[in-house]
Amino acid sequence: MTEVIGVRFKDKGKAYTFATGGAKVPVGSKVVVETSRGTECGDVVEGARLVDESRMATPLKTIIRPATEKDLRTLEQNRQKEINAFKACEERILKHKLDMKLVDVECAFDNSKLLFYFTADNRVDFRELVKDLAGMFRMRIELRQIGVRDEAKMLGGLGVCGRPFCCKTFLTEFQPVSIKMAKDQGLSLNPTKISGTCGRLMCCLKYEQDFYEQEYKTTPKPGSLVSTPEFRGYVEEVNLITGKIRVKPEKSDDPAQIFDKKDVHMIREGRHDKDDKNMKNLKKLE
Repeated sequence: MTEVIGVRFKDKGKAYTFATGGAKVPVGSKVVVETSRGTECGDVVEGARLVDESRMATPLKTIIRPATEKDLRTLEQNRQKEINAFKACEERILKHKLDMKLVDVECAFDNSKLLFYFTADNRVDFRELVKDLAGMFRMRIELRQIGVRDEAKMLGGLGVCGRPFCCKTFLTEFQPVSIKMAKDQGLSLNPTKISGTCGRLMCCLKYEQDFYEQEYKTTPKPGSLVSTPEFRGYVEEVNLITGKIRVKPEKSDDPAQIFDKKDVHMIREGRHDKDDKNMKNLKKLE
């Protein structure tokens, strides 16, 4: 068994597992580790626990050391360098008239490179920009184009619900979200109602989808022929949250009545396909 901890390098990012090597590193402290991107300093977000290393998908790396005062000063210097690099890059983007938006800058802990994140609608020829930045900072320069969701996660903000973005506060990675989820949940298919500030489908559509999928398996669809304690009829509307089903009598003009799901029994399944003319346009939100 090996003692391990969880280390995170970005706010609300994914936590990676490292062996402690016997060092005492409480949650909230910082440690220096070796990663595929080089030496980095991260926050301990998961306390020490024992795991069977033979069951790990990849070999565990051991932390180099708990962060020292010198390491913390290096982090502070890097943060200042990132601020300066951001301003300098924006000036060079304007100078070269490049159609791109700078989002964030990261300075490697060992000062081996500067990583610039940007968004753009099309491919950008930034070779001259890289030359300018390399000459200015005398270190390796890397520019990385990101999507609008990654931009929202980096910058943060308030969603239509009035709360901070989920991706900025607690989501560690993006989950696939589809138009079908909005349709299953009976939401308006108006793009302005189901898209987030980033312009893509809201991540929260995923949260309750398992519930809806499970309920659909045991609930008659609209258009189905069913039996109720009072008559046979066709399902007009289903409310999965309340468990209520509105049924129209089969052989009379009497108004539809509402029954509990447990009192409605399937006779013949029906189909109720709405003609969503804007479904094709909505696909681009996914």
